[in-house]
Amino acid sequence: MRTTVSPEVERAVANIAQRHEVSHDAVLAMLLAVSRGGGTMAQFSIPELGGSGQWIRGGMTMVGNMFDHALKARVDALCSEMSELVTTNAVFPDDSQVGVASSQWWPGDLGVPSSFGGQNDARYAIFPATRRLAIQVQGVTRVFDTGQHHIGGVAQQQGGGPGVVTFTSQLGTFDVSSLTEVEGDASPESAVAEPPPAASSTRGTSNSEDILATIESLAGLHQRGILTDDELTAKKAELLARL
Repeated sequence: MRTTVSPEVERAVANIAQRHEVSHDAVLAMLLAVSRGGGTMAQFSIPELGGSGQWIRGGMTMVGNMFDHALKARVDALCSEMSELVTTNAVFPDDSQVGVASSQWWPGDLGVPSSFGGQNDARYAIFPATRRLAIQVQGVTRVFDTGQHHIGGVAQQQGGGPGVVTFTSQLGTFDVSSLTEVEGDASPESAVAEPPPAASSTRGTSNSEDILATIESLAGLHQRGILTDDELTAKKAELLARL
């Protein structure tokens, strides 16, 4: 079924497809993936763009062939434009167009998940825009604060007990035991609400700490051979420019 977008977004998609020399359907598929990621991340499987891959705004870009740096740069540029499009336009006339099942089980105020599914007798839904992760086991739903994790995927488990789901992020592999559970009266809005004006400098400090933590994580990936020297240098420069 063809995804329906607004006329303005349809014109933007056609323009982006022409400039990046990719098909209209590939751009639309990437737009859908970025929209599911709240404009900050994407998990995609687009043959024209190397098959399965992941993108995190200001973080890592992963494609099928990790040594195809030209494709990484192309995907990063394309996703950045999709992110801008998602955050400045009403992309989909109906939320059902982003692939969310009508029988959703997570709390409605979490918004639209970037991805959802099930593994090891548990269901999960990831909400990067509000830094939340919902898990349901045996009909019981729990919501967790993902903190500094930018979840890029679900780790494949061999065995493991019921309800055991592990995830991957720029910080490595983890499960919910390392996260803080959000109580029923702690809404995502209250968790990300802006502090009073007097705390503006604190907010800047927190942002700087997040950027430095991300740089440290990238350095670890470089030491493990996942990132090249050029990739590490480029990402560090990009992140340091935000300080």
